[in-house]
Amino acid sequence: MTELSWITVDGDRLVDESGTPIVLSGVGLGGWMNMENFITGYPGNEADIRRVLLDRMGSEAYDAFFEGFYQDFFDEADAAHLASLGLNSVRIPFNYRHFEDDARPFELKEEGFRRLDRVVTLLARHGIYSILDLHALPGYQNQHWHSDNPTHRATFWDHPHFQDRVVHLWEALAERYKNRPEVAGFNPINEPSDPSGEVLLPFYERLEKAIRTIDPRHILFLDGNRYSTDFSAFERRSEPLPNTVYTAHDYALPGITSAKEYPGVTRGEYFDRGVVEQTFLRRTEYMRKTGTPIWIGEFGPVYSDDRSQDPWRYQLLQDQLEIYREYGASWALWTYKDIGLQGLVSATPDSDYVSLIQPELETKQRLGIDSWGGSDAGVRDILDPIDAVFDREFPGYAPYPWGRQPHIAVLVRHILLAEPLAERFGDRFAGVSPDQARTLASSFRFDRTAERVGLSEVLREHLRG
Repeated sequence: MTELSWITVDGDRLVDESGTPIVLSGVGLGGWMNMENFITGYPGNEADIRRVLLDRMGSEAYDAFFEGFYQDFFDEADAAHLASLGLNSVRIPFNYRHFEDDARPFELKEEGFRRLDRVVTLLARHGIYSILDLHALPGYQNQHWHSDNPTHRATFWDHPHFQDRVVHLWEALAERYKNRPEVAGFNPINEPSDPSGEVLLPFYERLEKAIRTIDPRHILFLDGNRYSTDFSAFERRSEPLPNTVYTAHDYALPGITSAKEYPGVTRGEYFDRGVVEQTFLRRTEYMRKTGTPIWIGEFGPVYSDDRSQDPWRYQLLQDQLEIYREYGASWALWTYKDIGLQGLVSATPDSDYVSLIQPELETKQRLGIDSWGGSDAGVRDILDPIDAVFDREFPGYAPYPWGRQPHIAVLVRHILLAEPLAERFGDRFAGVSPDQARTLASSFRFDRTAERVGLSEVLREHLRG
């Protein structure tokens, strides 16, 4: 195993034990211990699709599928591939449900820790740091699917019970990893979205004290409010928390919409490198003002089926990487593996798993059910009348966090239409045997995936340079 040094915050830099500056260059391992609909193809949120799959498959086949999935989605060959690209870190998202059941709060499950341990150890063997990221919290810390939220309300901020459980889990994680330098640090809450703006900072301060009592050494990576784009809550502190990195997420609009070119106009606004840089500077103003390190916890374009669009999307990514280098920012590209929208590698269309779910993928695309990477073009006949009513009756309505149109899209596309499609998705797995379930999961094994070669080349060239 490669020996990895402890990393700590030194002013606006990260440094190892010898004082040498380190820039973390990595990816997110989305879809593994925190599943997401666009990554593995199901509709809606993770807990609901698991409920449906268990009902259709039965416990034996269900367990066989997920045991295989956890192993094959990230294994030795995946870690070796990331090392070959020159990456030195992986942000590992996980759902609290791996460690605790809602029916038995505060009773922690060893299998979740073992699952996480395996990949942390794999990565360290290849000289790669881990950042542990609690991506889905009890009660849901934001309003969308990636916190395993089946609704549009983030109730974590309203209930001390949920907050107590998160502190308890992080105390256990701190105890587990306090002597392991291959873990660069802890990212306690992914993309918090506290509508009041009043709960986030006091909770972070409470969490910091609880973790530091057990583990004074690891870095804390703290996301800003409103999906890690708003740092105004931290202005109330006279100084930043010690050994802490405040993390921004920096998705560039042309890369995550139905844009056709870059540089060019997206949603009525012209985007080029200068505009992308100004967005980055706005999102990282707090870090530069306080003299703390910059870590972009998520960024990166999605890719369409039209391969002719790849060059401008790669150019956008190159521009962002060059901007990060100019400002000494660390980063984690989203995401490593999926079924074709954004990953460095993907399960192939002819794989057993993707072939099985293909009809539902087509329905998802036609109805724009996924919030991430979906288009509403096929459901304008539903949305236009709703928009007309709001224009007439509630013209000033702008709900938190993103305003009216995204709010309606979540309620109609991502909840109302996703729920019946989840049932139909589950029907695809009815009668699957344990052996067949294991074969389906193996569609995500590295040697059966396809590499997005152009994306790998962008990363390799940047890291060499």
